Amino acid sequence: MCDKQNRVTFETRDEYQRRPIAEKIIHLLESDAKVSPLVIDGHWGAGKTEFCRKLIHLIEDGETNLQPIYVDAFRADHADEPLMTLMAAVLKALPEADREPLIKKALPAIKFGIKTALKAGTSWVLKQDAADVVEGFEAEVKNAGDEVINHAVESLLTDHVAAKESIATLQTALSDLAKEKPIVIFIDELDRCRPDFAVNMLENIKHIFEVDGVQFVLVTNFDQLRSSINHCYGNGLDAQRYLDKFVQFSLSLADTHKPNGHDAVLASVTHLRMLVDNSELLDNTDLNGDGVGEFLNTLITANRLSLREVETLVLYLEIYQSLTDKNGMDANLPFGYSLLRLLGIFLYCFKSNVAENMVRGGIKMSAIAAVMGKTQLFRQWEGEYPDDADIVTAMICMEGNSTEERFSFSEEEQQRWKKIFPQLFRNGFSSRHSGFSKIVVDAIETLKLKG
Repeated sequence: MCDKQNRVTFETRDEYQRRPIAEKIIHLLESDAKVSPLVIDGHWGAGKTEFCRKLIHLIEDGETNLQPIYVDAFRADHADEPLMTLMAAVLKALPEADREPLIKKALPAIKFGIKTALKAGTSWVLKQDAADVVEGFEAEVKNAGDEVINHAVESLLTDHVAAKESIATLQTALSDLAKEKPIVIFIDELDRCRPDFAVNMLENIKHIFEVDGVQFVLVTNFDQLRSSINHCYGNGLDAQRYLDKFVQFSLSLADTHKPNGHDAVLASVTHLRMLVDNSELLDNTDLNGDGVGEFLNTLITANRLSLREVETLVLYLEIYQSLTDKNGMDANLPFGYSLLRLLGIFLYCFKSNVAENMVRGGIKMSAIAAVMGKTQLFRQWEGEYPDDADIVTAMICMEGNSTEERFSFSEEEQQRWKKIFPQLFRNGFSSRHSGFSKIVVDAIETLKLKG
């Protein structure tokens, strides 16, 4: 079962509206459909672990007959034995009286060191300590008599047969345990494990735990899992086809939700609002307002930040506020300063190369504009008005003297923008060469602890 510590449920918080997804997963696990192993796919920092724990609590608190077991694979990969990790998790979930009989049945299988789960016949035996075997092997063969070699081979084959028998015994024991209450083993953080451990875990699940009444849910990132497979077996292997042998069904954890029931919003934008609201260091800012807040949302959306990356961004905002005695992003600042400082903080946090180029005066407009989701200057003046990202792009372009046509001003456009810029600084800012860029650079330098 999942730890009770820091118990978060969908009832206490479901700001990304993911409970319906969890309910459908439970429905599938209870159905006759063969969905195990089921993969919940999500990119780095998408909130997979929290979703997993909420899903487990939903099972525990509901009327389902499923018995959930949680495994943090990343915490266990140092042990180098996935079978031991899985068995320890199962044993922990059992009543104490049921543990000893299962231990006795599991020990023989673990004892024989099944590190690759019989993935290729007897090859698991032959690969044990392969590096040690290869070194000096030729000399040993020359020195060994036929009787010694025959005895070694016979011993290996005997161990292999005994291991297969032990696995069958273990599978029967697990099946008996799952008859009254089906077991669902949730394996989290598999994408953070060493490639060999992650692959061995998959193979153990396939070859040892393919048992009636025992299902697996893998909470991971598919791309990273494919990379782990290629790391172990080479880039010549089709990692997806390899995975298809192990995975029955997969779903991607959506990174958007619909707070008003209609318009999709990034979960990371919602996460930002919650973090800012709960931050004492940011309580005098307008980061959740319609002005600066909208520009911040644009940066998050344009760069598709994950929940974890948003947490990093909020941390850097807090650091900047602390270094500026909470005045750097003060809500009473002229709007232009807030926009440019926010861009500087964002660049320092996520686009270090672009930030460093700005500090050195090497402004490449296409790179800076791309951070704000822009590919050219705003030119649709008839009936429309530039948004904050358009305005910031124009401010930097005005000083950068870009040779790229899409970021170059006509004389008429320059005059239009020069009427807008002073309004952003309450007419108290006189644009001079590199004046706007200097505000961005100053924010970057503050975070570098300079000045």
